[in-house]
Amino acid sequence: MSLSEEEKVQLKKLAKDTIEGVLFGKQEGTFKIPERLKEKSGAFVTLKKRGELRGCIGYIQAVLPLYETIRKMAVQSAFHDPRFNPVDKSEWDDIEIEISVLTPMKKITSIEEITVGVHGLFIEKGINSGLLLPQVATENKWDEETFLEYTCYKAGLPKDAWKSKNANIYIFSAEVF
Repeated sequence: MSLSEEEKVQLKKLAKDTIEGVLFGKQEGTFKIPERLKEKSGAFVTLKKRGELRGCIGYIQAVLPLYETIRKMAVQSAFHDPRFNPVDKSEWDDIEIEISVLTPMKKITSIEEITVGVHGLFIEKGINSGLLLPQVATENKWDEETFLEYTCYKAGLPKDAWKSKNANIYIFSAEVF
């Protein structure tokens, strides 16, 4: 799904208004939801404070309409990411919102199919799974192998678990704004 600039602005405003509604009891802004934003899509909402990760949660599958996914994941990222304390009023002015709208996952059979800077990774082995968005590898200047290792860490697996025959690796792209 390729979003227009107006749609991106609407989704960011929706995420911001939703978080502020919880933080400050503000009434959420209203706007007509365009039909395209009612299409189901996986997405993540990432919060950063002065450039550092402050929360990031999303749906990897297209289970809800995109606008609903953004609304739910904004709240989850701000208040329920288990890696962080809930965002509070005193830090809100320092928080930046980033949205990643995902393409469907594609299972790969060779790491040569991974293009750092284009693809995100999802790995699953047994009951463990982990995902890293495409921009994570770019921001950290990782190559394919390092990206795979960190995705394994995220899944709670040894760094070389991606080499296992019973590990499933998926790639996806994201529209990030």
